Amino acid sequence: MYAYIVENKLRKIFAAINAGDVSLMLNGLATDFTYRFEGDSPISGLRNSRTSMALWWERLYRLFPGFHFEVKEVAVLGPPWDTRIHAVLDFIVPHQPDGPYKNVVMQFMRMRWGKVTYIQTLEDIQRCSRYLAWSAAQGCEEALAAPITDQAWPGPGPFLRA
Repeated sequence: MYAYIVENKLRKIFAAINAGDVSLMLNGLATDFTYRFEGDSPISGLRNSRTSMALWWERLYRLFPGFHFEVKEVAVLGPPWDTRIHAVLDFIVPHQPDGPYKNVVMQFMRMRWGKVTYIQTLEDIQRCSRYLAWSAAQGCEEALAAPITDQAWPGPGPFLRA
């Protein structure tokens, strides 16, 4: 029963996001949370403040106009004080004349007493990079912007952005 309640809540959050309302998502975050989006793009980064999360969602709506998520699969494991959630989503942006942009998103979340403490998001970053390069070629400068992040991202290293 608990897993059903958590999955239903998650589906409602994504429905609200699809309608342009991120307040349910933001209100579902614990006071101390981490949102990690892998990759090296304007949407990657590590966020742990509501301010940076709100700015990130605003950017996502600008970079991917009309996007929506389709929740494909949700697995909820563990008790209310240590819940783990795995979600598989399709991320779709209507686009003409070539057809929609589609990407697969996988999220791992941890929740404690109804509040999300950790989210890690993975997607096909090559596909995302191609879309952002196309968007930049259309004149969207933000498609080349640095990530909105509360910590250095992804950090120094020979294969990482300096």
